[in-house]
Amino acid sequence: MTHNRENSQTEPSSQAAPVESPLTRVEDIMTSEVVFVHPDATVSRIAQLMHEKAISGIPVVDEERRIVGLVTDLDLIVRNTRIDPPAFFPLLDGRIPLETASHFKKRIQHMVGSKARDVMTEEVLTVGPEEDIEALADLMVKRKVNPVPVVEGGRLVGIVARADVIRWMARDDDGPTPDQSS
Repeated sequence: MTHNRENSQTEPSSQAAPVESPLTRVEDIMTSEVVFVHPDATVSRIAQLMHEKAISGIPVVDEERRIVGLVTDLDLIVRNTRIDPPAFFPLLDGRIPLETASHFKKRIQHMVGSKARDVMTEEVLTVGPEEDIEALADLMVKRKVNPVPVVEGGRLVGIVARADVIRWMARDDDGPTPDQSS
């Protein structure tokens, strides 16, 4: 879905309008100054950063700024829930576990761990800066991810959250909104 400015009515201007590509790209709405942590960051520090910066997730990176995980607000909130025991399927006089022991152990560690490496999601879905907003929105909706790190050349270059997409949607077609931050 694109917005064609060529067909929209505009007021006369003494300046030439900037040429826009028909599709807005991720790099146009992403935050370039990304707050990130390393795997040994404490959960307390991550929560402080998320609160102070009013962000919904923090990428976890290695020394070369390659993504190794992502800690979201949900990863922190789950720490305040009950630990449910593994489910079993009753069969005759026995029970068949529906969760492996290693998965249960990982779930416990995720809930009680004290470092980023303990609570982060390791399989992080990312986008490139050149991808269009439609691909980003598709990823956010179908895979239920927020925020989405932006990676170029294997390294973190930005991050985009649902709030960034909403801010882009709310923009004035004649330019950025006055409170839009870069």
